[in-house]
Amino acid sequence: MELADLRAFARVADLSSVSAAARALGQPKSGVSRALTRLERQVGATLVDRSTRHLRLTDAGVLFRPYALRILNDVDEAAAAMDGLAGLPAGTLRVSLPFTVATALVAPMLPAFMAAFPQIRVVLAVENRFIDMPAEPADLAIRVGPLPDSDLIARLLITSQTWLCASPAYIAAKGRPEAIADLEDHALIDYAARPVVYRDGMANEAELTPGTAISDAAALLPVVLGGGGIARLPDFLAMPYVAEGRLIHLWAASNADQLAIHAVYPGHRALSAKVRVFIDALAAFVQTLRL
Repeated sequence: MELADLRAFARVADLSSVSAAARALGQPKSGVSRALTRLERQVGATLVDRSTRHLRLTDAGVLFRPYALRILNDVDEAAAAMDGLAGLPAGTLRVSLPFTVATALVAPMLPAFMAAFPQIRVVLAVENRFIDMPAEPADLAIRVGPLPDSDLIARLLITSQTWLCASPAYIAAKGRPEAIADLEDHALIDYAARPVVYRDGMANEAELTPGTAISDAAALLPVVLGGGGIARLPDFLAMPYVAEGRLIHLWAASNADQLAIHAVYPGHRALSAKVRVFIDALAAFVQTLRL
């Protein structure tokens, strides 16, 4: 029984699609289909029902899946143990992370990381969702905000403040709000079209509904820079633009809302050298942002 065939089956089971599994594995669709056929021939049963529009596991597939995952997890743990013994960070490192974190925190540190660890092949899966670890193929995930209860191990990377910001052009045209209640007379941009509690960090707050909703901070940033209104931005994203004078940080002396950013990885696996050095490098980089 080939490990590659087990991985193909596991990905198809997770994603309910041969095409999606092929993309996740970086293989042609035909290769994944052949892997499934080989595996089914070896176990003597049909594991995936391909007769419907959306693939589903057969009863045999449902029964076989936890055994396949256990085998793959054992192999991964063995590889991690040998990796740690050798002390040589190497191999493919798959990281799941949201777009804003990828843009503002991870991408800037990658050139130095890749130069320091040329044996590590970094694969970033940039997507604004919580993946199901360890069922999905990721060694590490970066998560923003409160963490749900799970068996994952989490390491705090940074606690980000939320800054209320606007461009100088917007402030020149619309005036600077003096109190948090003044925001009612301004163009507000936020992550969802629902009431938001805005705070100035000095026990003053107002619940207001933004006029524009953009679900990702990195996509929202150009709108604010262009004078579109006032928005809440993570400090690590806004900080360089405030330093350059391209954004104004409203109520800069206050203590704003805080947002924790963690690196998480499966708790049942030994921590591999490649995951450890990546987390260490990212943690060191984000601390340099605290100027």
